[in-house]
Amino acid sequence: MTGPDREARRARAAVSAWFFLNGATWANLVPHFPEIKAELGLSNAFYGLAISATAIGSVLVGLSAGWFVQRFGSARTAAYAMVLSTIAAAVAGIAPTGVLFALGLFVVGATDSITDVGQNSHGLRVQRRLGRSIINSFHAMWSIGAVSGGLLAAAVLALGIPRQWHLGVLAAIISVCGLVALRFALPGPDGADVAEEHAVVHAGRWSRGRVVGVVTALVVIAIIGALVEDAGSTWAAVYLATELGAAPAVAAWGYVALLAAQTVGRFAGDALIDRFGQRLVTQLGGLLIALGLGGALLFPSIPGTIVGFALAGLGCATMIPTAMHEADAIPGLRPGTGLTIVSWLLRIGFLVSPPVVGLIADATAIRFGLAVVPVGGAIVIALALVLPRRHTKE
Repeated sequence: MTGPDREARRARAAVSAWFFLNGATWANLVPHFPEIKAELGLSNAFYGLAISATAIGSVLVGLSAGWFVQRFGSARTAAYAMVLSTIAAAVAGIAPTGVLFALGLFVVGATDSITDVGQNSHGLRVQRRLGRSIINSFHAMWSIGAVSGGLLAAAVLALGIPRQWHLGVLAAIISVCGLVALRFALPGPDGADVAEEHAVVHAGRWSRGRVVGVVTALVVIAIIGALVEDAGSTWAAVYLATELGAAPAVAAWGYVALLAAQTVGRFAGDALIDRFGQRLVTQLGGLLIALGLGGALLFPSIPGTIVGFALAGLGCATMIPTAMHEADAIPGLRPGTGLTIVSWLLRIGFLVSPPVVGLIADATAIRFGLAVVPVGGAIVIALALVLPRRHTKE
């Protein structure tokens, strides 16, 4: 194995570790929310506002992530912001008042938005160094980290371990692991390898209108990918239980099926993109969402709905990573700028999509609210025309 190959493979392992740890951080905190709400005596209204502070923090601070990448480099941005994020999660978990709980969650959202851009930016550096698609495998590691974190938190609750110990020790472990991974990141400044990719994929000089148009299309693709994820996490169990009459244990399988299929799709996505190209894979993903969940909503049944959510999860698996990759390679934008824009607006999508589906559901039924998901899949098929037919081979 040559020196550069060894260096890139070690950096790939470091970025994988960051994604895993990032997914585990939030997943370890969420299961403690009910006991935190009870201990602090929070009203439903204040509790909801406190939880929304996470999204508010990410939206207000997210646009600064590109500056941090350009000033400190993607690797240090990812590692240091991750340390701050996991410490803020621990502080939120042990906060003695509702205000401090909300403030801690605000900082979690703010630092997580910076971590997200840093780790994705460095992951794309490693991808360019290796000359093949690997970005989807990083996002799959995030999913595995989230599942692992949730299982660990569930075990902690079952064993009766105080959350102060759980979150405090976890913050220390994640901080140390994140900083150790920094030692294996790629050296040198960000951006030089991006210019090389521009010359291969995006030949010619781009007008401002073309840049705006492509960025807009990529943002919409990413938001639709987020819409599918939110449909599973927020509405799948509720829809299965209330409108289809599924038992609680069965209703939970809607989201489980989506998350499992999405994880499988992300592990398989890199090879598929290298073989068939980003455009075709993304279009097929949109088709799976449109036909899978669309068919399940047209012909409602419990098994069909679970399968429909699984197909939607498979279809959206590569959308967000693909949008981030292409945004990071747009000619004329400084390193991290396109990625920051997509990541920031994507978080607005996560913030807005639940009430949009909810408003439609209140006016009609959850089934019709969820119809925005297959419609989004059809839109992706058209917008994917902005993507290159083939992944870059350097």
